[in-house]
Amino acid sequence: MELRHLRYFVAVAEHLSFTAAANVLGVSQPPLSQQIRDLEVEIGVTLFERSSRRVALTAAGADFLRNARAILRQSVDAADRARTIGTGAAGILNIGMTSSVLTGPLGSLIRAFEQRFRAVDVRIHEMAPDDQIAALKAHRTDLSVLRCPPEDPDLVAHLAWRERLCVALPADHDLAAGSSVPVDVFRTERLISLRLESSRFADEIFRACVVRGFTPRISQQVREASSLVSLVAAGFGLAIIPEFVGRLRHPDVVVLPIDPPFLSADVYALHHRRKSPVVDNFLTLIGEDAAGLAEAYRNR
Repeated sequence: MELRHLRYFVAVAEHLSFTAAANVLGVSQPPLSQQIRDLEVEIGVTLFERSSRRVALTAAGADFLRNARAILRQSVDAADRARTIGTGAAGILNIGMTSSVLTGPLGSLIRAFEQRFRAVDVRIHEMAPDDQIAALKAHRTDLSVLRCPPEDPDLVAHLAWRERLCVALPADHDLAAGSSVPVDVFRTERLISLRLESSRFADEIFRACVVRGFTPRISQQVREASSLVSLVAAGFGLAIIPEFVGRLRHPDVVVLPIDPPFLSADVYALHHRRKSPVVDNFLTLIGEDAAGLAEAYRNR
């Protein structure tokens, strides 16, 4: 049984005329009549009572009509859904991320994406950067938003927005009243860091210090960037943080830029080379809005 058999049957059932149904369908009457007979043979029951004066549905035909209409509606819905998913206007988008990137424009980007593509279910997965890479390569996520993307032939990184590094220091620190902090202060000050073994970003900062001729004195290591500010307030040392993490205000902490600029905290969108239309649409939105949203955050 094919969908065309159902369409032919429904047309005849609605018009109760083979001639009228043939005109609507754009086919000749004899092949239409043969198709209906073939359908009845396949089902094993008579669907129409035929005479020279009238065509009428049998009881079996009337019941079959209800189901045939439902199947045709479902086939249309299925085709529409497939076309929508094929254009990325529907589906699921799994995004891996760390909490620190949510302090920037990512939340606004996701909100704008959901408003534009209301049939896409966006799911956020907060995890460490190395876990993000593993999830992406295992296809448990579709996209990662992170700093310091790895060099991997299977993955592609797009710059999402630029973000500089700043220093979080206690409000009563000697340098807190200034407009910036000299980079060489980290030669002598204790440093609070993300865990080096699980954060490429923290590892890059550590290596950059070594390149400048000193090994940072790391007093504490934490999992989440938001914990850095709290530990600074508690007096455990200074912390090098992305500028938008500095938006997590604490009354006992001051956040200042580093002079001269010390590395960067730029954020990237990482995905497979063969990406889905949903990912394509999210990357398009990043290209359109991310830089402007980041600048708006910066100027608040």
